[in-house]
Amino acid sequence: MIISNDMTLESLVPACSLRLEHVFKNYLQNIPSLELKEAMQYTLMNGGKRLRPLLIFATGSIFAAPLENLDVPATSVELIHTYSLIHDDLPCMDNADLRRGKPTCHKEYSEGMAVLTGDALHTLAMQILANHPAQLKAERRVQMMSVLSKACGPYGMAAGQALDITVMHDDAIPTRLLEDIYRLKTGALLSACIELGWLASSDDDLANQEALKEFGDYIGLAFQIQDDILDMEATTEALGKEQGIDNKNNKITYPKLHGIANSKLKVQTLYQQALEAINYLGHHAHLLRELTHYMLQRNK
Repeated sequence: MIISNDMTLESLVPACSLRLEHVFKNYLQNIPSLELKEAMQYTLMNGGKRLRPLLIFATGSIFAAPLENLDVPATSVELIHTYSLIHDDLPCMDNADLRRGKPTCHKEYSEGMAVLTGDALHTLAMQILANHPAQLKAERRVQMMSVLSKACGPYGMAAGQALDITVMHDDAIPTRLLEDIYRLKTGALLSACIELGWLASSDDDLANQEALKEFGDYIGLAFQIQDDILDMEATTEALGKEQGIDNKNNKITYPKLHGIANSKLKVQTLYQQALEAINYLGHHAHLLRELTHYMLQRNK
């Protein structure tokens, strides 16, 4: 089964969530530690926009990737993303009390259990990439593991988070370095989603892969700058997490360096560049364009 050409984003969103939750429930059944199972379930089923899996499904639809193939990277990425949020919220990182409108994992359980929950979600992601049933060739699975591990490890998200807690308090931080940190800590995983969606298909045109990578790089940077803007402008209720936490933690952000107006202009420019990169794909990429517009207009 594939995503039909006439499917809308409005119908894709609930379908994506249902498919993710079906896979998650299967893997959560027989975990020996009840508290670990509950903590994993608490964080995975705690709402969220599911933007990263949606990017995978929307990209895969361009190349008629089977849904069961897309389930593999989509669930894996959501596991990685959730683990990163759990660790990011810890007292030793951002020290956040709320996530998606509910107490963070370490507040609901304990710091130790939160660390272990993140560890478990991270490794489960690789297990699913390696073994979850799908019509994926072994070569494609290995490529997916390479793309995802690079995006979330010492060449991606982990490096970005390390720089976040070591250099993002410096008022003199250059804009280029700040953008590089954003690309690592947020952009790398978002960009990986686009490539993973392509890898779930049978398309092997490297020109498509390159265009999608360009698209992913633009939206990854735009997404983090937009997050900074929302942290300053949106309410705690809308965000589902504490508003102004960057300011509370004395972090230097793009809006602090360049102002809100210039930051919004930068986001618009980046999103426009992203759309131009995939313009040649025509109607086949309509879901990816719809999702891009939704991301641009989000308020949380």
